Amino acid sequence: MRLGRDGIAGLTGLAISVALLPFAFGLPKLPIVPVGPGFYPILVLSFMAGISAVLVFQDIAARRSAVGVPPAGQAREPDRAYGTVAAAFAVTGAYVGLMPLLGFRVATALFVAAFQMVLEMPRTPRQWAMLAAVAVGTAVVTHQVFEHYLLVLLPRGTWTGW
Repeated sequence: MRLGRDGIAGLTGLAISVALLPFAFGLPKLPIVPVGPGFYPILVLSFMAGISAVLVFQDIAARRSAVGVPPAGQAREPDRAYGTVAAAFAVTGAYVGLMPLLGFRVATALFVAAFQMVLEMPRTPRQWAMLAAVAVGTAVVTHQVFEHYLLVLLPRGTWTGW
């Protein structure tokens, strides 16, 4: 059975993460800090391996369910969202540029809110409230985890001081 684009992308991600994981586990352990330099790479590569494997299995399952199903007329060209991709890159660039000025907490809250709006603009007051809650919650939780649990100092803003 041949894999589709999702399956090939999943296999590529799986191969990369499995190839790099031994290097991450080989990073030296530091006795004075609770989390060593290998923690984050191990976390990211393990997550990447798991998600890549899921992508491969989803592609295989989709192809198995499509076996024997005749095509329904001419295939439709998929919709392209080039504007959304460009806007996502612009929002990410603005986040990187504004972080030294606004600090991690403010820049992250604004980034998460702006990125959500790029993906799907809220229409109701409830959706706007959810957007704000997710944006502020993400900034607060990541700040707490990095500063208080992992003991990683995050950037303070020159404009905000925090």
